[in-house]
Amino acid sequence: MEKFLLLSLLFSMAIITCSATTYTVGDSSGWDISSDLETWVANKNFKIGDALLFQYSSTYSVDEVTKGNFETCNTTKVLANYGNGNTTVPLTRGGDRYFVCGNKLFCLGGMKLHVHVDDDDGRSISPALAPKAVAGTDERTSSLPESPSAPFSNGVANGADIVYIAIAAIFYGMLQI
Repeated sequence: MEKFLLLSLLFSMAIITCSATTYTVGDSSGWDISSDLETWVANKNFKIGDALLFQYSSTYSVDEVTKGNFETCNTTKVLANYGNGNTTVPLTRGGDRYFVCGNKLFCLGGMKLHVHVDDDDGRSISPALAPKAVAGTDERTSSLPESPSAPFSNGVANGADIVYIAIAAIFYGMLQI
């Protein structure tokens, strides 16, 4: 019985540490010219594994851009372009990410978002398994590399690997009781 309780505790801790948050950009206002995105992002703490959910009308689009293009609202060379009105962008690496509306006038009016993604140890790294596209996304172009499909493929365990190991340990422990 003690083994079962210990393994249950370990499993619970693995789930708690592996939780991710999906942030709806602009909250109820969404990705819109009327949203105060600077205030919205001010109290957020983004982590690797979180996601940004952009909800917007057909008037708008979302472009991921470089810092320089963010500052000038240049949408001619974008890293990724989304336009279906319901876009989920997984935050798969630490560092700064920049998003603007594809219409330069809306961008100049403040429809742009800069997020800083923290990781656990302060370095910018990529997880072993980056999330796949989520239903509802409309990514037209992307420069992000494909994720490896095997656990520990780059020698690093991510949250999903830890949960898998915890579940396996619990079942193994239950069989040994």
